[in-house]
Amino acid sequence: MAKDKKDKRSRAAPSATPTPITKAPPSWPPFKPPLPVVDLAVDTLVEDKIVVLRSFFPRSLCRDYVSFLRELPLVTTPGKPKRGEAVRVNDRYQVDDAKFANRLWNETGLKEVVLRDEVAHLWGGEVVGLNPNIRIYRYSPGQFFDAHYDDSNYVTLSTDSVPAISAKTTWTLLLYLTSPADGCIGGETVFYPHDRRSAKEEIAVSLETGMLLLHKHGQDCMLHEAREVTAGEKWVIRTDLCVKR
Repeated sequence: MAKDKKDKRSRAAPSATPTPITKAPPSWPPFKPPLPVVDLAVDTLVEDKIVVLRSFFPRSLCRDYVSFLRELPLVTTPGKPKRGEAVRVNDRYQVDDAKFANRLWNETGLKEVVLRDEVAHLWGGEVVGLNPNIRIYRYSPGQFFDAHYDDSNYVTLSTDSVPAISAKTTWTLLLYLTSPADGCIGGETVFYPHDRRSAKEEIAVSLETGMLLLHKHGQDCMLHEAREVTAGEKWVIRTDLCVKR
């Protein structure tokens, strides 16, 4: 029965996105000031399922990145999804960029906090880095991502010291670059713990500029959605935690 239930889930399938993976990575802005700017701490919202790291990016760096991302060739997703996929209406940019993924992992304090003994059990294995598939999302007024589940994927990671590591994604990583403080109204990430939409049971994560949201995906993914933005713009950088296979 569990398998049948999974088969009927609305997915966010990478292969279904209309945005091609760009071959030439952009010249991402430097991390200035040097990161982290605060002592990063894992704040648990749902035990073993959802955590956040606040002030992962300072506000000034978020502004720099939003200005930079506006110049990328974003593509608007179609409002009519394929069968079995959730409705997604936003603007996207997608690129395979191992160097930027390694920068996010090694130069921000993320690696150190994820590998701490007290949280190492969460991730489903030995975390070896971030998914090189970097996705940029912009939600303008009227745009949203309907309720869905995120799948795990098999990837190959490369670093300067190790040419290839076979890995599996286990947790979705979302870095919010805007919030109500920047004029973005709506756009909350909402989780439903019992695989059904219920206003009484929902867990709504409000946007905070520079906050990192991590949530478990794959077979244990919670049903979730990105609520409609009603004013301003919601900007997000998306990748995934990867564990060694």
